[in-house]
Amino acid sequence: MIVTPEMETLKTRLKAIWMSGDYGHFAQYLDAGAMAFLRNLDIKPGDAVLDVACGAGQISIPAARAGARVTGIDIATNLVEQGRARARREGLDINFDEGDAEQLPYGDATFDVVVSLIGAMFAPRPERVAAELARVCRPGGRIVMGNWTADGFVGKMFKIQGKHVPPPPMMPSPVLWGNEDIVRDRFNGGIAKLQLTRKLYPLEYPFPPTDVVSFFRTYYGPTNRAFASLDETAQARLHQDLEGLWSEHNLARNGATAVQAEYLEVVATRA
Repeated sequence: MIVTPEMETLKTRLKAIWMSGDYGHFAQYLDAGAMAFLRNLDIKPGDAVLDVACGAGQISIPAARAGARVTGIDIATNLVEQGRARARREGLDINFDEGDAEQLPYGDATFDVVVSLIGAMFAPRPERVAAELARVCRPGGRIVMGNWTADGFVGKMFKIQGKHVPPPPMMPSPVLWGNEDIVRDRFNGGIAKLQLTRKLYPLEYPFPPTDVVSFFRTYYGPTNRAFASLDETAQARLHQDLEGLWSEHNLARNGATAVQAEYLEVVATRA
């Protein structure tokens, strides 16, 4: 696969973004939604599972606990190391690899289930991602993704952030992975069945919206880097806009924050 210098620069930038903050710590408040997503996967003991853009193992760890033979892969070196450390502590045999969702280092038809929860959607060349997810999945196996939608809460958050810090021009919007027509087009070959379902993901924090924004700023790579690129005045404006969004959609009381974020569940059965 030929990678242009411009694409190599973009990939280096994206890797730095995801290695900033601490996604392993950030993801602790995403566990409830991740476990609901995992239950819907219906993974059987002995299934060969590939977790693409695995982070620190939010899907990989519980899937291995359930008896699956799990491989996790992520572009961020520090998150792969966190995943390995978690697996060692629990005595789980998981293979965590550092690598690119656009060029998976695995053979054709290797896995029964290929999964990516809010992960592979951020790779810059989605057509390559779709082709790779399908390539490594065995015939009759499943490719399952969870992708934020453009008109859901996280899509709105990304839109606000993009007004303050424009995204890379070479990269299509990640939330296009939440558009049913676009997903059908991306999985237009080698797929026997495609199920697309919009669902809600709970984002719940035991502190108020202003602290949620600060939490994202500290631990979530894209928000961390966005704030770091701005001067103090612009940082205050971005914080204010994001706090307004969280406050507008907050369903909690008593100083907590709870938001329902729409995502598209993609289940593609390999032909």
